Amino acid sequence: MLLKYLRENYISVFRSGRGINLHFRTEQINKATKMAPKSPSFPGIAESSSSHRISYCMFAILLLALPVAQCQSERMYVNITDINLLVDQTFLFQLIQVGEYNTSLKVAAQIQHPDIVQFIPPVIDIPGSQEPNSNATLTYDICAYGKSPGHSDVTFNVTPTGIVDLQSVFLRVTVMHSQHIYIISYIMGWIYFVAWSISFYLQIYINFKRKSVVGLNFDFLALNIMGFTMYSLFNCGLYFSEVIQAEYFSRHPRSHNPVQLNDVFFSLHAAFATLVTITQCFIYEREDQRVSNVGRSILGGFVGVIIITASLGAANKIAWLDFLYYCSYIKLCITLIKYVPQAYMNYKRKSTVGWSIGNIFLDFTGGFLSILQMTLNAYNYNDWISFFGDATKFGLGAFSLAFDIFFMLQHYVFYRQANYILLPGTSYNSDELQEEHQNVDDIEDPTNQPYQALPT
Repeated sequence: MLLKYLRENYISVFRSGRGINLHFRTEQINKATKMAPKSPSFPGIAESSSSHRISYCMFAILLLALPVAQCQSERMYVNITDINLLVDQTFLFQLIQVGEYNTSLKVAAQIQHPDIVQFIPPVIDIPGSQEPNSNATLTYDICAYGKSPGHSDVTFNVTPTGIVDLQSVFLRVTVMHSQHIYIISYIMGWIYFVAWSISFYLQIYINFKRKSVVGLNFDFLALNIMGFTMYSLFNCGLYFSEVIQAEYFSRHPRSHNPVQLNDVFFSLHAAFATLVTITQCFIYEREDQRVSNVGRSILGGFVGVIIITASLGAANKIAWLDFLYYCSYIKLCITLIKYVPQAYMNYKRKSTVGWSIGNIFLDFTGGFLSILQMTLNAYNYNDWISFFGDATKFGLGAFSLAFDIFFMLQHYVFYRQANYILLPGTSYNSDELQEEHQNVDDIEDPTNQPYQALPT
């Protein structure tokens, strides 16, 4: 009853450009509180002091004003957040205003790199209205002009301050040299995506054809499945979890989600293909091969990191986003070391039989195109700082290429003339060996039977 009485008789609410104003008279509030009947809804009001009555009424007025203030909110935004254009090209976009103001405003663009992009006009004058309409929608055209290649963030300031909050309004502008380079780079991305995806099946096919996994290092497989599992966890978490996405955007409010659908597909597919290869190790002849003690220790260390960080995440000691970052770091570490066991095994056996050279060719193709794409993008956007500054991505790509080249040297140079004997239990016959290593110099003596060198 008190709230209804105050709303109908003693509160004058009107709207201005700066918010909600409330007018009331203290003596009227006192009178209203004295008129309020005693009831269980308002125990002790009649007996309380005048100051207490005023406090209760002030609190009631604030509660009444809150929904009014919320429904009268105005805002501004831009109709696009990402602009891509060429040098000397223009692009038209709009600043949209929802609701009118009784105060004149000036909206100015704050360009991170004015030498990259220019806005015309740089400042928008918004006149005030004597009778503001909260339902009005107004648009203002702005022309973006590309001056030089590069990336630039753009924010907006409003004067006078305190009327409109534009902290969440921003643009990402990308100016490029050539649209053709952009298309070539895009195509390259899909080519190396396909090359890396297919590469797994060449090793699976060789294992199936030989009915043997002798020559394929189990440490490499164990590290690979761990790495792609961590990579899948990172990608799926950032792509599917709204909670983790909220954590990411709270830290990087002007960033895109770094994980796309093709990243999710590639990581899950890679983990699946690796699991198929591991299954072949249980089915086909493998001799006495197993995961080494060193490999088990490394994997145990990674599992320990995962358990500890997951426990901290469950206990709210760290954010789940940080847990995913630790998973990605494990993937990076594995990428650096996973080829070492296979290269050392080839060296000890003096043979690459059982290790798919086709897999290496496709991996080399994908890695080479990945680095070439980075180079083209750096030129197209004049962004050499990010090219050399992203040492992790560039270093991992170059490191993988170096190992691919080393495997090619092992297969075609170091061990190309090696004789092979059949290991006990293998079903890989002499004709298949000779076909895989066909070369006029491979068999100097026709009486020699090819062999598969035993580990020393």
